[in-house]
Amino acid sequence: MPLTLLRLRLVLVSLLAVSFLGALDNTVVATSLATVAGELGALQHMGWVVVGYTLASTVLIPVLGKLGDVVGPRLVFVSSLVLFLAASLACGFATSMGWLIACRVIQGMSSAGLQLMSQTIIARVAAPRARPRYMAIIGAAFPVAILIGPVLGGIITDSWGWPWVFWINVPVGGLALVLAVLAIPHIEGGSSARRFDVPGALTFTFVPVALVLGVSWAGDPSAGTAALVAFAVAALVFVVFLLVERRAAEPLVPLRHFANRTIAAGTVVSSIVGIGLFSITSYLPTYFQMAYRTSATVSGLVPIATVFGMLVSNLLTGFLASRTGRYRAFPIIGTTLGTFGLLIMALLPAGLPLWAPMAVMALVGLGTGAFMSLIVAVVQNAAPRGEVGVVTSTVNLTRQVGSTLATAVIGGIIGFGVAGRLPQGMDAADLTPQAVHASAPGTQAAIAGIYHEVFAPIFAVLALTYAIGIVAAVLLPHGRLSDELETAPASEPLSA
Repeated sequence: MPLTLLRLRLVLVSLLAVSFLGALDNTVVATSLATVAGELGALQHMGWVVVGYTLASTVLIPVLGKLGDVVGPRLVFVSSLVLFLAASLACGFATSMGWLIACRVIQGMSSAGLQLMSQTIIARVAAPRARPRYMAIIGAAFPVAILIGPVLGGIITDSWGWPWVFWINVPVGGLALVLAVLAIPHIEGGSSARRFDVPGALTFTFVPVALVLGVSWAGDPSAGTAALVAFAVAALVFVVFLLVERRAAEPLVPLRHFANRTIAAGTVVSSIVGIGLFSITSYLPTYFQMAYRTSATVSGLVPIATVFGMLVSNLLTGFLASRTGRYRAFPIIGTTLGTFGLLIMALLPAGLPLWAPMAVMALVGLGTGAFMSLIVAVVQNAAPRGEVGVVTSTVNLTRQVGSTLATAVIGGIIGFGVAGRLPQGMDAADLTPQAVHASAPGTQAAIAGIYHEVFAPIFAVLALTYAIGIVAAVLLPHGRLSDELETAPASEPLSA
């Protein structure tokens, strides 16, 4: 039965608050990591505060998606939120790095449930035509968290101490929990056969574990062999996982869904966000500090411009798609803008005024935001009612794994590419922005040229990735989102 407008708004407020907490958690914590590691006396294990969170979240995405279909998304959402708040409280009381990492793993596990079930609940309580608008509002939490998270984390750490970086989740999350219990209706599990794919879950677990370990080792020259072995294990186990899924009665990731053109094309389009943009964003400040010789503060303006463009177009296209019921044009336009922008970045000469690359990357952000949240709603509309959680998890999983892999590959290319081009006698380990800016003008120009030579082909390949997204977006079937609350059968997308 459709919810009243007031109750639907309360549901949306609860989901938005929780999505914002989940998105903010990593960006706020990143600012305080050095302080935390220093006080707990374990600087060498600092990276695992982030890696443990990411790993746990990735591993549980398909598991929780399936679980939401079996027992209902409300139960998984509320349970995940309670676990997230308990883990946040425990993180603030950590007296050792091992304690903190263990709590961060629990946070990562629960954050996967919050992210997935927020999207799944919207799909179960809102009509298809209304979903893009609601998905855009919830999806806005991510770019907003990127914009304000680092600053907020610094203020909280300096003013109240690092434990409050975690404890701040408790009052906000507690309010969201009350709203969720009161507003989110009981939603029956839609899966007809209540069997869980245990072999698939166990097999899949090894894939992201090996991937994340490979990523964490890829930047360490002494662990190069271990990284290659980890990536090889991930590929091998992934093949085994696919074979297990083909034979499973109730697979964790139903491969038959990819026979549906909307789901297959939509999943490819969604993965472009992780592969084509999330992977390069963290390297942009370094690029502009070296190639454009800016300070660390100024170099952060380019990612901010990118994320701001993403935020604006995410909200705009979500509302337009809900108003018109049409969705196909937005992924096509978005992937085209992304292709065009990244191609310009590949051709843009170093040394131009900073506003030029800022404007170009803002264009890439505008393009990406045009389909970032919308494509999730489109794919959900093509899924059978009992498997919305599974399909939602598949879309999110390809995006996250694509981002992890692409980030590792790009990091390796930058590291080896820069080191291989340095003049004789210059050590890449000592190549900090401060050292470069203090060197002779000729050396600065040489380093700027090296970074431009390394990054130009990276931007070109990412432009090609977005071009593949154009093809996938064109392959999306024509259709119009329905005003009815029923979900279409898996063989065709919803249409009016």
